[in-house]
Amino acid sequence: MTSTGLLIVSNIKQIAKSLSVVEKYVNKIYIHLNVPVEKCQPLPTWSHLISQLYVDNNQLLSKSLCMNILVGSLREQGIKGLIKRPVDMLFSDGHYPELCEVIIQHFDIPGKPIYLDKAQSTDLTEHQNFKEANKMYDTVVVGGTFDRIHVGHKIFLTQAVIRCCRRLVVGVTTNQMSKHKTLSELILPVESRIDDIREFLTGIDASLEYEIVPIYDPFGPTLSDPNLDMIVVSAETEKGGHKINELRMKNNMRPLEIYCIELVNSTNIGLGPMEKKVSSSNTRIDLLGSRIKRPEPRPNLFDEPYIIGLTGGIASGKSIMCRRLLNKGAQVFDCDKIAHEIYEPGQSCYHKLIKHFGRTIIGSDERIDRKTLGQIVFNNPKQLEILNEIVWPELLTEVKKRIHDVRDKHQCEVVVIEAAILLNAGWDKECHEVWSTIVTADVAIQRIKKRNGLSEEEARKRIDSQMGNSEVVSRSHIVFSSQWSDEFTQQQVDKAWSILMQDIENRKLNKSNKNDSTNNTRL
Repeated sequence: MTSTGLLIVSNIKQIAKSLSVVEKYVNKIYIHLNVPVEKCQPLPTWSHLISQLYVDNNQLLSKSLCMNILVGSLREQGIKGLIKRPVDMLFSDGHYPELCEVIIQHFDIPGKPIYLDKAQSTDLTEHQNFKEANKMYDTVVVGGTFDRIHVGHKIFLTQAVIRCCRRLVVGVTTNQMSKHKTLSELILPVESRIDDIREFLTGIDASLEYEIVPIYDPFGPTLSDPNLDMIVVSAETEKGGHKINELRMKNNMRPLEIYCIELVNSTNIGLGPMEKKVSSSNTRIDLLGSRIKRPEPRPNLFDEPYIIGLTGGIASGKSIMCRRLLNKGAQVFDCDKIAHEIYEPGQSCYHKLIKHFGRTIIGSDERIDRKTLGQIVFNNPKQLEILNEIVWPELLTEVKKRIHDVRDKHQCEVVVIEAAILLNAGWDKECHEVWSTIVTADVAIQRIKKRNGLSEEEARKRIDSQMGNSEVVSRSHIVFSSQWSDEFTQQQVDKAWSILMQDIENRKLNKSNKNDSTNNTRL
C-alpha cells in the first residue's frame, strides 16, 4: 500500500463514500476543498466546515487511515497552497481532468487520477459560515500536551492556523509537567510530540512561520512575548486564557484576543475510565493491551516456546495477570517461588549463600532464614549487590532449564516468566518480548497497606526503591493497568493475547513458506 494520497473534494455529501474507497489505497490522505479562487476568503469562514468534517468522519475512518484537511490551498488560492511533500496517488470525487493534470504534474505523481464519482459537484461555498468572527491576526499562540495527534488536536490546531496571518507559536508541555495526567508513563517524549505537531502543521499549511517550543509551566511564552495577538483555547482551558491576560497586563503587555473552541465528544466509551471528550487520555487508555512497539529480533532464542517476560512494580497486579494468562493457555514460571526453591538445602545457590554470608543466615531447620538475610542486605547496598550476583544467575539457569523441558515435551506455545527483577537483571534479552503491569503510586500504596499491613511511609519507601513506571514502560512492548475494573483488565488481556496468537500464527506461516521455498529450490 502506498503511503500518501490527495483527495479533491467538491461534494461534501460524498466524502464518507470517497474515504471508504481511498483507505484501500493509502495510509494518509490530504483533503483539498475544491473552492473557486474568488470565493476562498475570508479564511475563517471555512473553520466550521473543516471542524465538522473532522468530527463527522472521525467516527467512520478506520484506524489505518489518517485524514488531514488542507488550509494552505484555501489561503494561497489554488495549487500553490497544496502540501509541500510527496504524494503517491490522486483521487477526485468529481470529473476534473484539467485540475488533476496540473496537480499530477506539480507533484510528479505516477499513474492516473482515480475518479470516484462523475456526478455534478455541489457548491462548497454554501457551507461557508459568515457568522464566525472573520478577523485574522499576525501572531497566534496555543498550548497543550498534544500526545499522539488525534481529531481534537487537529481541530484545535487548524482553528489556530485559520486565524493566523504569519506566525503561529505552539507551547508543548514537558513530560515533567504532564505527570498528573492519566497513564502519564505512556505520554510520548516532548521531542516526539513537537515533531508530530510540526509534521501536521506544515502538512496542512506550509505558508506560516511555526515556533513549536517545550514549556515548563502553564504559561510558556505568553508571559514573555509582547508580539502575540490571539490565543486559541478549549472550553476547559478558557479560564487559563483569562489568567494569562491578567498576568500580561500586570507585566504591561497588551491582553490577547481569546478564541474558544468546543470540545469534541468521544464515541469510544468502553469499559475503562474513558472520558466523554476526545482526548489523549482516551488514546493512552486504548493502548493498554496493545503493542506500543514491535519486539526486537532474538536470534539467541528458539522460536518455540514463545517467551514473554512479565514484570512490574510491587502491587501492580502481576500475580493476577499471571492467572489470566494461565487461563489463556500459557505456562507461567513465578520467579519468586522458584527463588524459594533454589534457596533449599542441597541447591547450588544455598551453598554459595552460606559461603559468602556465613551460617548466621541458617535457621534451626537448616534452611536459609530469609528475614535474617534481608536484614543484612537491605541496609547495605554492597551486600545486596553481592546477593543479586549470586542469586540472579542461579535463578535464570533454573528458569532456562524449565523452559527447555517445556520445549522438549511440546507442552505449550507460550511461556511467561514473571519476575519483578526482569529488567534490573537484564533478562529482557532472554525473552521474545516484555509485558508489564503498572498502577499509580497511590493505588499501589493502598494495596500494600491492605495486603502487607505496612504504614503509608513504609509502603512509599518500597515503591521509591524500585524501578519507576516510566522506565518500565519504555522497555516494554505491551503494557497493562489493573487500577480500574476487573472487566477492563480482562479486556486488555484478551486484546494482547489476540495480538500474540496472530503473531505466532504468522511466524508459523512464514516458516512453512520458507521451508517450502527451500524444498522447491532443492528439487
